[in-house]
Amino acid sequence: MRFDKRFLRENLGGLSLTLIGVLALALSFMLYQGNHVFPGFALAEGKGLDGPDIDILERQNQAYERIAKAVTPAIVAIQSTQVIKVQQSPFLNDPFFRQFFGNMFPQVPREQREKALGSGVVVSPDGYIVTNNHVVAKATEIEVLFSDKRTFKGKVVGADPQTDVAVIKIDASGLPTVPFGNSDDLRVGDTVMAFGSPFQQYFTVTRGSVSALGRSGGGIEEFQNFIQTDAAINPGNSGGALVNIHGQVVGINTAILSGNSGPGGEGGFVGIGFAIPSNMARHVMEDLIKTGKVSRGYLGVSIGDLTDDLAKQFKSPDTAGALVQDVTAGGPADKAGLKNGDVVRKLNGQVIQDSGQLTALITSLSPGTAATLDILRDGQPMTVKVTLGERPSNLSARGGGGGSVQQGTLRGLTVQNLTPDIREQLGLPANVAGVVVTQLDPNSPAAQNGIQEGDVIEGINRQPVRNVSDFNRLASQAKGQTLLRLIRQGNGFFVVISPDQGGDEEGQ
Repeated sequence: MRFDKRFLRENLGGLSLTLIGVLALALSFMLYQGNHVFPGFALAEGKGLDGPDIDILERQNQAYERIAKAVTPAIVAIQSTQVIKVQQSPFLNDPFFRQFFGNMFPQVPREQREKALGSGVVVSPDGYIVTNNHVVAKATEIEVLFSDKRTFKGKVVGADPQTDVAVIKIDASGLPTVPFGNSDDLRVGDTVMAFGSPFQQYFTVTRGSVSALGRSGGGIEEFQNFIQTDAAINPGNSGGALVNIHGQVVGINTAILSGNSGPGGEGGFVGIGFAIPSNMARHVMEDLIKTGKVSRGYLGVSIGDLTDDLAKQFKSPDTAGALVQDVTAGGPADKAGLKNGDVVRKLNGQVIQDSGQLTALITSLSPGTAATLDILRDGQPMTVKVTLGERPSNLSARGGGGGSVQQGTLRGLTVQNLTPDIREQLGLPANVAGVVVTQLDPNSPAAQNGIQEGDVIEGINRQPVRNVSDFNRLASQAKGQTLLRLIRQGNGFFVVISPDQGGDEEGQ
């Protein structure tokens, strides 16, 4: 169709009026919509729910707000700087490069600054702050930031890697503080709030509950007696406060379990966080401030966890508690009458779940403390009162373990009498009797239960083994589950050997 210019000129006026009309109609429609919302899009109105139950929740919210307002001023963000040395160029170590240039370009390290963020809690108005050791370890510079934007330079007063507690000091006075509570009063299900600066989200507050108490065995620190909580804890929360409903510090946040990285890693929160109990943290903190080092309580025993088999052997109703594997001669436990095979069920009224918890609780007490142990001895409940000594600085968290033997249940084992040379090699005192394991079938029940060459067998089924003759006699009688008393690296312990573990017996 041909475009007609004359038609356009003659009808332009009419088209303009038509366009103006359409625009006016559209504007009128928009104004109508603005003043008259269609029924399908009506906005909800009303004051919301009320009533006695809502009033309870409102008061609960007000309580949480009050706790957050009281605690946050005493929470700090800690930025630590560490200077590390790195090589200037990675290809200088490349063999292809060096075959042409040799040592013409020596490796000259250069310094690189790395920053890390953690949290802390002000514990005194004059500037003492408790945090985690891993937040400030190897730090060359420490900067402390308060929620009111004040910043201070900090210095480390003391640190204890075994509990992951550290104390830093800033030059200030009149600071806000948070009181410490008694972590022994916590119960599973209690409401707690975690304070800190996760992922540089400064001064964050999360809320949850106590999921478990007395957690250990995660390999996070040497002395472990953690509070487990589902209050969100993430990287950057380390060293911050876990607070109860009274606004008291009951724990110091220290680690998380993450699906990506394991305990203490950089992965995200999955509902399992750990805090150091305030009673443990307070003991360490006070020692570090006063003396710069930590004095720990000492019981003088080697202990281990109870398995189902060990629980049956020592007539314990379950596997809760700590089994006394060995008693140090002349130590506090020895003086109090504790014996090998005793099962410690409570310490000062607190239920013991495993050996790691007992170790952590003992070391959280000061030397000279009077402690009460509730124990089972051959299934009979007893109470033992002991005065704790001071833990030697070179002592590991718990005693060692092991086991071994020859025919029947104890098949696959070769032993020999203890000679003066063997005693000297193993560091055994003259009063230790038994036989030493010299060869061990790796498929034997003993090997499957952790017995090693060099272990010393002191007893079989609670009968003493003084020499090879005793061993052969008792080993030949061991047809079912067999209890061994062993010594390894100077530490005594028990192990149960089951006949159905390991490879098949030859000829059967």
